[in-house]
Amino acid sequence: MMFNKFFKFSQDKLNYLYDNSLFLQNIDWFILPFILLTFIGSTFMNSDSIGFFALIVMFLTFVKMMTKPNEMVDFKRFEIWLIAYFMIVVVSLFGSSLFVLSLKGFLKTLIYIGFYFSVVQYLKTHRNYIAWLLGTIAICVAGESVIAFLQSFLHLEAISTWQDTSRLNPEDILSRVYGTLKPFNPNLFGGYLVSGFPVVLGTVFYFANRKHLKCTLIASAFSVLGIYAIFQTGCRGAYLALMLILASAFLISAKFFWNTYKKLYISLISAITIFFFMAVTFVGALRHRFLSIFAMRNDSSNSFRFNVYHSSLDMFKDNWLLGIGVGNKNFREIYGLYMKTGFDALSAYNVFLEIAVESGIFALIAFLGFLVELVKDAIKFILKSIDNEQIIFVAVSLISVLAVMFHGFVDTVFFRPQIQFMFWTFVAVISTLVNDKKEVLN
Repeated sequence: MMFNKFFKFSQDKLNYLYDNSLFLQNIDWFILPFILLTFIGSTFMNSDSIGFFALIVMFLTFVKMMTKPNEMVDFKRFEIWLIAYFMIVVVSLFGSSLFVLSLKGFLKTLIYIGFYFSVVQYLKTHRNYIAWLLGTIAICVAGESVIAFLQSFLHLEAISTWQDTSRLNPEDILSRVYGTLKPFNPNLFGGYLVSGFPVVLGTVFYFANRKHLKCTLIASAFSVLGIYAIFQTGCRGAYLALMLILASAFLISAKFFWNTYKKLYISLISAITIFFFMAVTFVGALRHRFLSIFAMRNDSSNSFRFNVYHSSLDMFKDNWLLGIGVGNKNFREIYGLYMKTGFDALSAYNVFLEIAVESGIFALIAFLGFLVELVKDAIKFILKSIDNEQIIFVAVSLISVLAVMFHGFVDTVFFRPQIQFMFWTFVAVISTLVNDKKEVLN
């Protein structure tokens, strides 16, 4: 592989420098803190600051690859699809009529994918730190759930028009929480919670597998709190993603509990399902918010999204080959030529439509190919592996990826750094543990 020949050449030339540098010999100890700081900073820092930590991770990883002997890269099938997607984005960049604006969006994409490969390279020789990464994410999400719980009693005033209240009684208006993520937005917060909630839920199984009863109970309490926090965001896409999370957790966990604890297992799942539907049925604000999903054009938020979908499809039809170029600023400029109403839009409110509009049909095909191969590999690992701990790590990562993508059908908060860095970390965990030699391209 060309990359490995380049790294081998560089490592040979810089061998003396590596042998005489304590920093280079211990560079992994510097990479790990900045990976963790990327997750921690995501809870309260702006996008530039979060991206700065990720850039440091990428820079240190590149230095390691250039100097540390025997460091090489290899790609699984789904990563080949990912590289194909990235290369198409590069072509789209140079074909964009708004090159400067598109360049800004492209650099963000470069950082996200670069961060992913950096985490993969780190975990390749440090699998024992997967629990650290997922644990840090779980702690951050649990902390945000506590903040959401407190905010739910403060009756926060909406910072912007987050929901259609024209047909609601004042007591049926949900006071939507938004945590500490910047910019303050309950839809972003909802997307963040559904991205990280599977990890919080996974800690229940992690500690149960290790027979730590107290930790299992604490993790269970935070899982319930996480569900409550997602409800309080009022993010309807997050509601749908939560249903997917619970259904996926039920199917995967059946591997461990079905044969031995069948009756208890069914009782627990039934209780959770009943709790979910009771909350939606008897809490007026939640009921109205949930049912508004099916209100179609009678809900102004839904109607706005339908208008955006219609306009975005027209944009795609006119730019189906290479797209308009990546980035929300680029999208906003072009969208003004297509919008059906007087309301501006920052995105297509659908991840897959957004990719198609920004980078064309082949970028969408490549991204879908990446997802399909990733899911196939993860499911195959879960079904065949006998290592419970690794199954839990892969399962929570897979469920998170599916939840983010499912939420992405109705929103594009996926492209925010708070969610992107978690998403690519989950993919990196799957890539690290799913190591079928037949599916690795050297």
